[in-house]
Amino acid sequence: MNSEYRKMAAKLEEIAVIPVIKLENSDHAAPLAEALAKAGLPAAEVTFRTEAASRSIEIISHQFPDVLTGAGTVLTIDQVKSAVDSGARFVVSPGFNPRVVDYCVDRGIPVFPGVNNPSGVEAALERGLDVLKFFPAEASGGVAMINAMSAPYGKVRFMATGGINASNLLTYLESPYVAACGGSWMVQGEMIKNGNFDEIERLSAEAVSLVRNWRNR
Repeated sequence: MNSEYRKMAAKLEEIAVIPVIKLENSDHAAPLAEALAKAGLPAAEVTFRTEAASRSIEIISHQFPDVLTGAGTVLTIDQVKSAVDSGARFVVSPGFNPRVVDYCVDRGIPVFPGVNNPSGVEAALERGLDVLKFFPAEASGGVAMINAMSAPYGKVRFMATGGINASNLLTYLESPYVAACGGSWMVQGEMIKNGNFDEIERLSAEAVSLVRNWRNR
């Protein structure tokens, strides 16, 4: 796979916790990104689950260039185009759509498709992708499933997403097959809607501290 994919995978692993964000109103994008930056969590996966996604990605990527901004829940090629045009630096999908994945691979767009079974892993490996989203993580068997499934695919790493929170984050990160975790517990929709960015900053800083203390132990 191209070097940009490798660089992006390394950055996501370095950050370790990727906020998965649903923004109903793009006016919340800037204060949200500011809260994440203040907390030392410079990443935002803005999901294409609302009409505000493209504009929110544009705002964050332009006003907060140090925040690694990507697009999540990408289901179509048109959404890929919109995301990249808005400034998204990586694309994440909940499942493995060959058309979407091939479009990204052919154009050098870092893409992390979702898988939860060996067939998905092998489809990704066929395209040179070995850092993948594992979704929905908890419902698919959690760390035990990741470890068991990874045995035949030694070099594959996963970004576990779905049911991740502060209480089980380190359980996932301790697996040698987990590169990072995606989560929304620190950026819950109600907190964003109510403008509770101080709480978002606090929870995000808590996540950063968990990872830092784990790495330094």
